[in-house]
Amino acid sequence: MTEQLKQKLNDSAMLRWSVLALVAFTMLCGYFLTDVMSPLKPMLEKELLWDSLDYGFFTSAYGWFNVFLLMLIFGGIILDKMGVRFTGMGACLLMVFGCGLKYYAISTTFPESSMLFGFKMQVTLAAIGYAVFGVGVEIAGITVSKIIVKWFKGKEMALAMGLEMATARIGTTLAMVLTVPLADFFGTTDETGTFHTNIPAPILFCLVMLCVGTIAFFIYTFYDRKLDASLDAEGLEPEEPFRMKDIVYIITNKGFWLIALLCVLFYSAVFPFIKYAADLMVQKYNVDPKLAGTIPGLLPIGAIVLTPLFGSLYDRIGKGATLMVIGSIMLIFVHTMFALPILNVWWFATVIMIILGFAFSLVPSAMWPSVPKIIPEKQLGTAYALIFWVQNWGLMGVPLLIGWVLNSYCKGPVVEGAQTYDYTLPMAIFAIFGVLALIVALLLKAENRKKGYGLEEPNIKK
Repeated sequence: MTEQLKQKLNDSAMLRWSVLALVAFTMLCGYFLTDVMSPLKPMLEKELLWDSLDYGFFTSAYGWFNVFLLMLIFGGIILDKMGVRFTGMGACLLMVFGCGLKYYAISTTFPESSMLFGFKMQVTLAAIGYAVFGVGVEIAGITVSKIIVKWFKGKEMALAMGLEMATARIGTTLAMVLTVPLADFFGTTDETGTFHTNIPAPILFCLVMLCVGTIAFFIYTFYDRKLDASLDAEGLEPEEPFRMKDIVYIITNKGFWLIALLCVLFYSAVFPFIKYAADLMVQKYNVDPKLAGTIPGLLPIGAIVLTPLFGSLYDRIGKGATLMVIGSIMLIFVHTMFALPILNVWWFATVIMIILGFAFSLVPSAMWPSVPKIIPEKQLGTAYALIFWVQNWGLMGVPLLIGWVLNSYCKGPVVEGAQTYDYTLPMAIFAIFGVLALIVALLLKAENRKKGYGLEEPNIKK
């Protein structure tokens, strides 16, 4: 009877895909806010008098609490001990609170002399809000990963993870494409006839979406409770509980560390790049600032289509380690092209961005479904949390590094009141991250041959 109930709930295609849709929508809302400030960088400098160092400081805040206060690791332990319902709802509430604080900071005018931690009060408060949000969205990410493993293990797990990532990328696309139009639509003209964009407007829109995403996850908890209750009622033997000593097993696993290093190196060359991509389009490729987010918006659009495709490929034929190697090679090529002083025209930037979309799909579609092949399911929450913690070092440090490099070494002349920048050196830095990611991917492939993790084997068991 227990097995029949298990099959009815876990093996029902309609139920498991419905569950995926709910939690993936929650992540879409989170990713919208994650990247909503990227297209606004030129406006932040013009309207709010931020500079590149202020912007780099703000974007680095995403990982502050996760890295230094170990909030992400604690979140993973709570996830393994308390379950996906408790942890996921807590993460959603943190996202909403962090977004609210960020909106308050951006929408409030502070005295010019008002400083906190050596930065403008507005910048610092917005950064703290972003840091709180970063805790919520990262814990939500590991929670959703464990949910997918719970419902799709032995089935279309890589496809499910790919579809979840693709849905989340829609949030990134919306951020890149809609942010400037929203800021312009709600803009105002002062008494001198000067038009001012409404920078807080898209952030308020994100706050509303996060509230809707929290409701979606709350609905999911009823499905999860029904699954657990029905299995418990039939006397299913529970899995051995997570223990603190399991952390030792995880951190002494070489395969785990190779995955974690690949994650931080790869994403350090993608997510921080997205933060500056719209400005790159303006500075190097002479794209209108109002349209600058459109070309980087192609990156997540490509991932929306390709990540599920490559995930399904991994499910059916395997070759996960090989996919990670190929994606790393493409990453190197893309950033090298962005760094070289050639073809500084919009169509070339578009082509390169599309290629980056392939890399952005290949590596994650193989990397995340590979973790359950290396780490037992009872330890997955903590394992994902540790990987995300390592990743957050890059998400925190690299944007600040790029902002400092731009401010210190890459300034050009001021044109029509706007500071110009040369992005050659930042793009070279991103390319170096790609080279390091390739080295780690090759080491992971060799470790897989040695330990037999099954990374080159399909996920669907026949």
